[in-house]
Parts: sequence; structure tokens; C-alpha cells
Amino acid sequence: MIRFIIRRIFQLIPVLLGISMLTFGMMSLVPGDPVALMLGQHISHQTMDSVRQELGLDLPFLNRYLNYLWNALHGDFGRSYIQHQEVSQMLLDKIPVTFRLAVAASAIAITFGVLIGVLSAVRQYSFWDTFTTFFTLIGLSLPTFWLGMVLQLVFGVIFRILPISGSGGEGFHLQYYILPGFALGFASMAMYAGLTRSSMLEVLGEDYIRTARAKGLSKQVVVFKHGMKNALIPVSTHAGMDFASLMGGTILIETIFSLPGIGYMLFNAISRRDYPVVQGVTLFLALVFVVVNLLVDISYAFLNPQIRYD
Repeated sequence: MIRFIIRRIFQLIPVLLGISMLTFGMMSLVPGDPVALMLGQHISHQTMDSVRQELGLDLPFLNRYLNYLWNALHGDFGRSYIQHQEVSQMLLDKIPVTFRLAVAASAIAITFGVLIGVLSAVRQYSFWDTFTTFFTLIGLSLPTFWLGMVLQLVFGVIFRILPISGSGGEGFHLQYYILPGFALGFASMAMYAGLTRSSMLEVLGEDYIRTARAKGLSKQVVVFKHGMKNALIPVSTHAGMDFASLMGGTILIETIFSLPGIGYMLFNAISRRDYPVVQGVTLFLALVFVVVNLLVDISYAFLNPQIRYD
């Protein structure tokens, strides 16, 4: 087990290096001059060349990448060209909003998705089972941004029940995360419903379930105590990767709902060609994804004792 963890940690290094190089290279190929965006079009060429030299943009690609990589290893992702702030500090300021949104989306998706999937498996071939199949198909097909705008129109404009923009300022204000959390987690909810249904149906056909029924245990005890314990293993292991995906998939939702999180910051940075911010956010999200992937792999052995790592 220890050897597996060490091996997986070393496997993360080339992945992060590849992502950093790919992101840095793509930013270098994007048309447009970030210095011109910073200073305006009417600044003298001498001033622009001086700023370009100060930022290190006059250096060859390999030198700029190695300098960026060395600084990133020390937690320095550079300074924003537009806001003139440290990217690492900007990330620390925006992470709480994105984290709350991802937690809200995960909680909504897991709670309702598992409940729908269990009811569908228990009532197989019923109307509810057919509805679950239809719901799964629709949930995986609906565009997230379209669902977000529909929720804004219905609950924010027509009924005026929930706020449709902002985060409510400092601290955690639940009402500001309900609509964006539901929009972001709706596809995951449908996925959890389908995964729970198939896993539950497989578990309910096992011998120990038939034995529990033969002992005269109630249907609720058989389903929720004996069945769900094993049926939720695939769901729980998938939840970690899904949470990492939600953290990285907040760009459209944060933009639509004007949530000042990482996704909204990344959207503005791309539109303004703020290269250090784009690179810093991308590398941070990649780090979150690979670390969560490692934790999920490690959790397999604890959730399912039959799994062994050679």
C-alpha cells in the first residue's frame, strides 16, 4: 500500500509538468500583446519594450518557462498584468467561493441522486424507474449554462425567491449558492441516480440479501442497512473525482451568476489575456484534480477490502 502511494505521487510529477508546459505554450501562441492591453495602444514603443523586458516577455520561450516553473515550485505564480496583484493571493481570495459552490453542488447531486437511484432500484420496472431513466438522459444532456439561466428566470425574476447574482459579501450565505449549486450539480445528480440504480440492482441480487430476506427482516432494513452499504461504494469513490470536476467546471456558472470565484477570475483573465492568472488557475485546478484522484485511489482499499495493490 505504501509503495503504491509513493509510486502514484511520483506519477503526478510528469502530469503536472505536462499541464504547466501545455498551458504556458498555449498562452504564448494566443494572438495579441498583453503589454498593449495593459498600457493601451497609444503608448510609445520604447515604453512598451521597457515593460516587456521588465516582465521577462522578451526572453526565449524556454527561458520564460523555466523561470515560471522555478517560481511556481516556490508558490509564486507571478503577478496579474491587469490587476497588479500576486496570483497566489488572488487564488487564496477566490478559492472559498468556488469551494462553497462545489460543495453545494456535490451535496445536492449526491443527496437527490442517491435517493432517486435507490427508489428506482427498489421499484424496478415501475413508473418511477422509467422516470429515473428519462431523468438521467435529460440531466446528462442539458447544457449547464442554459439550466442556470432558466433557474434565474423562474426563481429569481418571476417568483423572486432566491438571488440570481453575487455571493452576499463576506462569509457564507446559503441562499446565494442554491441556484448555481443546483445548475452545476444537475448533471452529476443524474449520473449519481443512474449509478446508484445499477449498483443497487446488482447488490439486491446477491445471496446475502436473499438470506436477509429469508430471515424475515423488513424491506427497509434489507435495503438501507444491508443493501446501501455496499451499493454506495462505487458512488462514494466516484464522488471525489466528481468534486474535483465540479471545482474545475465552475467557469460558466460563476460567470452567469456573477460569483467571484476561481472560474469567474479565469474567464476575465482569458478575455483580457492576463497570462499569469490563466496559468496559475489552470495549474491549481490540475493540482486539485490529480490530488483528489490519488486520494480516491487510496480510498478504494479502505472502502472495499477485496481490493489489493501490488
